[in-house]
Amino acid sequence: MAHSAAVIDVMKRELRLRGITYEQVARHLGLSVASVKRMFSRRDFTLKRLDLVCRLAGVEFSDLVRSLHREEPQISQLTYEQEREIVSDHKLFLVAVCVLNHATFEQIVATYRIEEVECIRLLTRLDRLKFIELMPGNRIKLLVSRTFAWLPDGPIQRFFRQQAHHEFFASEFRGTNEFMLVVNGMLSKKSGAEMVLRLKRIAREFSDAHNEEVTLPLPERRATSLLVAIRPWELAAFAALRRERRTVRSAQPAAFASSK
Repeated sequence: MAHSAAVIDVMKRELRLRGITYEQVARHLGLSVASVKRMFSRRDFTLKRLDLVCRLAGVEFSDLVRSLHREEPQISQLTYEQEREIVSDHKLFLVAVCVLNHATFEQIVATYRIEEVECIRLLTRLDRLKFIELMPGNRIKLLVSRTFAWLPDGPIQRFFRQQAHHEFFASEFRGTNEFMLVVNGMLSKKSGAEMVLRLKRIAREFSDAHNEEVTLPLPERRATSLLVAIRPWELAAFAALRRERRTVRSAQPAAFASSK
């Protein structure tokens, strides 16, 4: 089962490299776009349909299997030193974020004030960090997994807390596709744990939507950030007004006096 799911992932990557969209696959299979997206999301293909998609992409099923065996283990996190090098150079950081969003070499150069020679140099650094593989023709192969995340309390997250979060919250969150809501309440440990699981599910849905739309042209996609956070917390000014908890001591039996 795990191997068949991995083959579907390889197929999806081959389609992306060839610029083949979900709409084209849907027409080829005689299905709706929603059905095709669901098939890829669940990695649920019949052999007949998989063969039809292979024909559309111009690859053999055996090629997918060989490609799977050649796959290098993908990483889900960088080391502290790798993150520190990336965040130390804002252009390197920008290019790293671009490739995470599956932008091509041509799209990066066309979108940002980074010349071709400089972009190649930055991509070469990411290649050395094992973040990508820079292939012939300046094609980019991302070496991180679908579950990739920056290190908790690592250089990237610290950068966000110290600098980027001020820019992120410098908005009234009233624009299109903007939303912010702060809710305060008191939950049990059980309810808190359930909320954490639900928020993780929302984060996975965000990641799935991102992965499903990587074939769209870059101008049709907007850099979007989702901040999900929950923790037991009270405003310091409120906490300062709390009464100190008194320690309740259990009554101790009185010692018997010795008689002489």
